[in-house]
Amino acid sequence: MKRILFFVMVLAISLNGYAQNEFDTKFKPIPAKKPKVKEEVPPNEVSPKETPPAVVKKPDSLQVNPEELFKDGNLYKKENNSEGVFYRKNQYLGSFKIKTFTSTIRYRDAAFVDGDKIKVHLNGKVIEPEIVMDGESKGFKIKLEKGVNRIDFEALNEGFASPNTAEFQVYDEMGVVVSSSQWNVGTGYKATIILVKE
Repeated sequence: MKRILFFVMVLAISLNGYAQNEFDTKFKPIPAKKPKVKEEVPPNEVSPKETPPAVVKKPDSLQVNPEELFKDGNLYKKENNSEGVFYRKNQYLGSFKIKTFTSTIRYRDAAFVDGDKIKVHLNGKVIEPEIVMDGESKGFKIKLEKGVNRIDFEALNEGFASPNTAEFQVYDEMGVVVSSSQWNVGTGYKATIILVKE
């Protein structure tokens, strides 16, 4: 029996020697590597740039003031708007610079096709005496003079529904749209666009 007891003890001691120490309370963690802390460098202070004074540009001698343009009573009918009626006046459609020698102007009745008629002037000369507008675009080509070219679309009537309405496009000779807009004017009034040939 002593031998059995001795054998059991030797066996217990040998097994204890090979076993893991899982329940050991002395825990030694592996220390974490300390990352290198970069010092934050504040941004350089940039002093605000002083802007030089604006260069005074020469006034563009080719620009047109619409108020001055419509003062000529021989060319333009005076404004006569009563309450609720906005179209009894001349309409300025803008001034545009163009580099080509010719321009194409296309137009059509923009609203209800009601028999609107127009007359077209180029620099005070009639180039189209009477045009009846319909829903399809029509047009004509004009030769531009160097400098200011004033195109006036005069309303000859207002059709069955007031005012005289039209949508138009102006193209250079390459087919690029220079301007696209509409006019709404009463009988005898004009819608004017200026093309400045550079």
